[in-house]
Amino acid sequence: MTESMCKSIRGGLATALALAATQLAVVGAHAADYDVGSIHIAQPWARATPKGASSGAGYLTVTNNGTAADRLTCAGSDAAAQCQIHTMSMENGVMKMRPVEGGLEIKPGETVTLKPGGDHMMFVSLKHPLETGNAVAATLQFEKAGSVKVELPVVAIGAAAPGVTTGGGTMMQGGTMMQGGGMMQSTKH
Repeated sequence: MTESMCKSIRGGLATALALAATQLAVVGAHAADYDVGSIHIAQPWARATPKGASSGAGYLTVTNNGTAADRLTCAGSDAAAQCQIHTMSMENGVMKMRPVEGGLEIKPGETVTLKPGGDHMMFVSLKHPLETGNAVAATLQFEKAGSVKVELPVVAIGAAAPGVTTGGGTMMQGGTMMQGGGMMQSTKH
């Protein structure tokens, strides 16, 4: 076997190993579901943050299987000084983000998805960057159902969701959040 053939085989093996590692990371990004009282929580995840970022975001789907409305707040996180539920609204052509006062209402039989560009969990005053492949622990508090600790696998910066590699990107730059080329302003926390 010639030296160039050996190099070609090694290069092919390295590519195959890199592809396998990427697929394992995507599989590892799938999160557990959680239940507390009549509340079901599915698909929790967070986005990686660049070094120096002061905030990050988390997403999940909440279903109220009960007969009474409940309210969701974020009681805390291991990754940040504060964890809040935020809402987004368009005002005079500018996307504004602010904490939800009194918690996010989830009506009986309703499913609410916290997602990029919409309602989301905000990790304020990060203690460290959120890094792809790690997880963020957060305690969710429901007014009626109680509290539950969830793990949010961290996926790549700009990922639209776990396993999706492009689209839906948001990034903090100074006090302004950049969303798909547009601007968003955050109100004071």
